Amino acid sequence: MTPGLMTPGTGELDMRKIGQARNTLMDMRLSQVSDSVSGQTVVDPKGYLTDLNSMIPTHGGDINDIKKARLLLKSVRETNPHHPPAWIASARLEEVTGKLQVARNLIMKGTEMCPKSEDVWLEAARLQPGDTAKAVVAQAVRHLPQSVRIYIRAAELETDIRAKKRVLRKALEHVPNSVRLWKAAVELEEPEDARIMLSRAVECCPTSVELWLALARLETYENARKVLNKARENIPTDRHIWVTAAKLEEANGNTQMVEKIIDRAITSLRANGVEINREQWIQDAEECDKAGSVATCQAVMRAVIGIGIEEEDRKHTWMEDADSCVAHNALECARAIYAYALQVFPSKKSVWLRAAYFEKNHGTRESLEALLQRAVAHCPKAEVLWLMGAKSKWLAGDVPAARSILALAFQANPNSEEIWLAAVKLESENNEYERARRLLAKARSSAPTARVFMKSVKLEWVLGNIEAAQELCEEALKHYEDFPKLWMMKGQIEEQEGQTDKAREAYSQGLKKCPHSTPLWLLLSRLEEKIGQLTRARAILEKSRLKNPKNPGLWLESVRLEHRAGLKNIASTLMAKALQECPSSGVLWSEAIFLEARPQRKTKSVDALKKCEHDPHVLLAVAKLFWSERKITKAREWFHRTVKIDSDLGDAWALFYKFELQHGTEEQREEVRRRCENAEPRHGELWCSVSKDIANWQRKIGEILVLVAARIKNTF
Repeated sequence: MTPGLMTPGTGELDMRKIGQARNTLMDMRLSQVSDSVSGQTVVDPKGYLTDLNSMIPTHGGDINDIKKARLLLKSVRETNPHHPPAWIASARLEEVTGKLQVARNLIMKGTEMCPKSEDVWLEAARLQPGDTAKAVVAQAVRHLPQSVRIYIRAAELETDIRAKKRVLRKALEHVPNSVRLWKAAVELEEPEDARIMLSRAVECCPTSVELWLALARLETYENARKVLNKARENIPTDRHIWVTAAKLEEANGNTQMVEKIIDRAITSLRANGVEINREQWIQDAEECDKAGSVATCQAVMRAVIGIGIEEEDRKHTWMEDADSCVAHNALECARAIYAYALQVFPSKKSVWLRAAYFEKNHGTRESLEALLQRAVAHCPKAEVLWLMGAKSKWLAGDVPAARSILALAFQANPNSEEIWLAAVKLESENNEYERARRLLAKARSSAPTARVFMKSVKLEWVLGNIEAAQELCEEALKHYEDFPKLWMMKGQIEEQEGQTDKAREAYSQGLKKCPHSTPLWLLLSRLEEKIGQLTRARAILEKSRLKNPKNPGLWLESVRLEHRAGLKNIASTLMAKALQECPSSGVLWSEAIFLEARPQRKTKSVDALKKCEHDPHVLLAVAKLFWSERKITKAREWFHRTVKIDSDLGDAWALFYKFELQHGTEEQREEVRRRCENAEPRHGELWCSVSKDIANWQRKIGEILVLVAARIKNTF
């Protein structure tokens, strides 16, 4: 008879179902863990049961799923009653379905079937209430007297500190070489008892660095030295013991020993076959830095900074290391790297500059000036280093010291335009106008440049000596007719004097000589717009765009001209053309966002970010957009992004400050102000228009920030 046509008895049918369930489970698990390699199937024979928990339905799951899981787990237990995961999974199934007593009964049955399983005993202790759990753990200890996890669980179940201590000490009698037990026991003791206990612990676990270091921390200076020496004898391959020894000497004022200890550490570890991992040691140095062990962190840096670095890669690698340390707020580590790099590359201007900027941002004025003094001794031709030194003195109010630095700079660089102009700036911004005038006259005779003449014109113009300014401008243009700023100044002086025709003539002449100067085109166009000649202004801008294609600044002015005239449709049409010609201009995209009606601005901002994701003007526009929608957290986040990408954009700082005035705390406002002063921004339409009217602006960045913020009307 065909087997499929048989009518089995009820018992036989039940057994078959159970067998089929087990086979299904086996097939499922085997297919999951099998891996066909060259025609062979590789299977973990026990692994199919290790994650039985994944089969357990969550509480409140379908009743049929629970029944199936219960049936499958029963089959597994009966098939292999000595397999711990089956009992644990079974108990957890009953637990999640609310049958806690059934779960307890099952797991206790599991302890009978698997008395040597830590996991089963721990699960049993977890499922039982307080006193019963203690009894379970006591029973577990009898079966597994060497199980650290069970002793730890026993201690956790005790609520009284003395009882915890008693359990752990009993545990240590059975397992004296367990670091985990010693640590748990020591943590419960007072310092003196902990020290005594640790003395015993290191005898039982002589290869545990952690225990040796803990003991050293509790000992007196002299005893700690002995402890660390013993630790080195027992564990000659661990760097942490050496670093701790160096920190110990530093903490006790023996800084001269620190370098010796670190050098001996490198030698000893190498002798014991330990590879010196540069990254690990740098990490140790950073930790020492954060712990206040400056001498140790610097000694470690000096010892390992050159290990494994090719000669041609040293400078680049060390500068990256310094940046990394700054990012991790390990400033002394960074300072040590710069000091070492400057010993190796004493004549590298770029390294001195990086070190100087580091001190400017993270050091004191004294540390910066001391470094710059050394820098100019090694690189006397590096004008920027002299200028940084003079500026530092000037910002601190020590004008005579700044003068003397610039005098020394002149000796080293007699024809330097930068140094001449710095000296002029120093005098003029300290109201020493006669000194500035004499310096400029001397510069025009000994080191004449277009910029020297330009500064000469500007000084006389600012002081109200219009005739002298005009004469100097004419003289300068005889020599430097292709320098657009001279033509701009000539036209602006005439405009100020009300001489519109002469101003127009100056700008027009300038454009013949400098047809690619965007500011000159803008000045001429704005002059015509100001006197009501809109058509002429428009024609000038069209001509400028023909001569200077793909120029975002000229397109932007054209759009704004129409907008100011109230011709918004024409402005929008021009903006579309502008974006076709300059598709990656952040300035244009940021303007385009706010040309749109409010509902369309978000879509436009998405388009802008696709085209120029990291442009500060676009990021700033998005921040303004969120601000206008009163999404304060998002707006603040985008302001932070903007000033991080371009800290030189003064308008971004001013908008950020205005935002915090309205929505931030006093601390947030001060943070923006402080960061702005550190960044010393120089660019931005509003920023430049305000800062040009303020003498000594570098000392008044905070004032400019407030003034620009006050001018901003957040009607966007």
